[in-house]
Amino acid sequence: MNKSAIDNLKEALKYSPDNVPLRFLLAETLLANYILDEAENEFSTLLKTTNNDNAKFGLAKVHFEKANYSICSVILEDLISHGTNEVKILVLYAKTLLKENTIGKAIDVYQKILNMDPDFSDKELDEKLRIKDFDEMLEIEDDENELSDRFLQKSDINFNDVGGMETVKKEIELKIIKPLQFPELYKSYGKKTGGGILLYGPPGCGKTFIAKATAGEVKAKFISVSLNDILDMWIGNSEKNLHEIFELARANAPCVLFFDEIDALGASRSDMKQSGARHLINQFLQELDGINDTNDGILIIGATNTPWNLDGAFRRPGRFDRIIFVPPPDAATRQSILKLKLENKPAGAIDVETIAKKTDNYSGADIDAIIDIAIEKKLEDSFKDGYPKPLETNDLTAALKKHKPSTQEWFATAKNFAMFANDSGLYDDILTYLKIKK
Repeated sequence: MNKSAIDNLKEALKYSPDNVPLRFLLAETLLANYILDEAENEFSTLLKTTNNDNAKFGLAKVHFEKANYSICSVILEDLISHGTNEVKILVLYAKTLLKENTIGKAIDVYQKILNMDPDFSDKELDEKLRIKDFDEMLEIEDDENELSDRFLQKSDINFNDVGGMETVKKEIELKIIKPLQFPELYKSYGKKTGGGILLYGPPGCGKTFIAKATAGEVKAKFISVSLNDILDMWIGNSEKNLHEIFELARANAPCVLFFDEIDALGASRSDMKQSGARHLINQFLQELDGINDTNDGILIIGATNTPWNLDGAFRRPGRFDRIIFVPPPDAATRQSILKLKLENKPAGAIDVETIAKKTDNYSGADIDAIIDIAIEKKLEDSFKDGYPKPLETNDLTAALKKHKPSTQEWFATAKNFAMFANDSGLYDDILTYLKIKK
């Protein structure tokens, strides 16, 4: 719809401000034309006078488009809690959960959609949430060598390659590295080598990198596992896949076994209605305990952006009993990241110190994005004569205006948990980082 049509709707609304269908049409039209602030205002105005589910859903769509995923999630959860289970609402909720990296809940919602409409299809949800083909998994299970080739890695980095993160490295050293270096000393105190730690923090801040560096530091094999490596559509096979991963690690000890987005595999059982998911969590807990097999020499690292979604049983002694906050990189680390990312690129005398000071709360992934934005602008200039133009300080400064730190939304959510659901002091590091608590 063109601008004149929108203006006509606004004009009509002046003469009939209480006309709910007319205001709803204007709000939907503004949303369709991506005029988001005005659309948000119109939907909000509607909700002041009527408790309209369609208006709530429209407001949720606006916040989704504005990348306000936490607000979008709250609105959709309110709709669903009141019995509104339309497929379109569940689809948006599943996509919002994906954006928030809450994979386990996204799968549950996705399964609910398929139960309501077996023929449902959505490209994004299908690609990210559909389970791997059973025949493909069966072939892997029948061939142990293929399983090893698929998962076993040799880390080519160590702590020297990790800029900053001194507190994180020290925690890992005490919990994981020292026991391997002094096994007899630890055995004299009745302590096993190995164990588990949980890394948590905003996305893009190096949790996977520090896990791989840990493997390099102790010269151990490295196994990285994601949700799709475990889940299987057939009952019992997910548990079997998880057991085989642990067996592979045990056969290659010392080994660092890394679970990315572990909350997707270990979500709170109280939130689960499907018995299959509960069985998988119970299997995971048994593997961590090493009830039937020893985990001596197995270093288990989990990473999550949402530790509050993880079942509390995972944090008991002997499991992930050491929980470490991985914050956004500090200024010195940001300088290191900038230098590393700018290597082998056409660049002038860039003042990385100045850029580092201006990127407070930016993740490593955010810094990558800033450099990419600056490069895209330089490419446009280079197309004119075919010669690469060097990146300068002002190019990165200009890119900063186009990309804000992605960690802000995470901290907004994490702050609420740290302030109001933190009886055990689990999230004190977040409050310290935010300078709310010393």
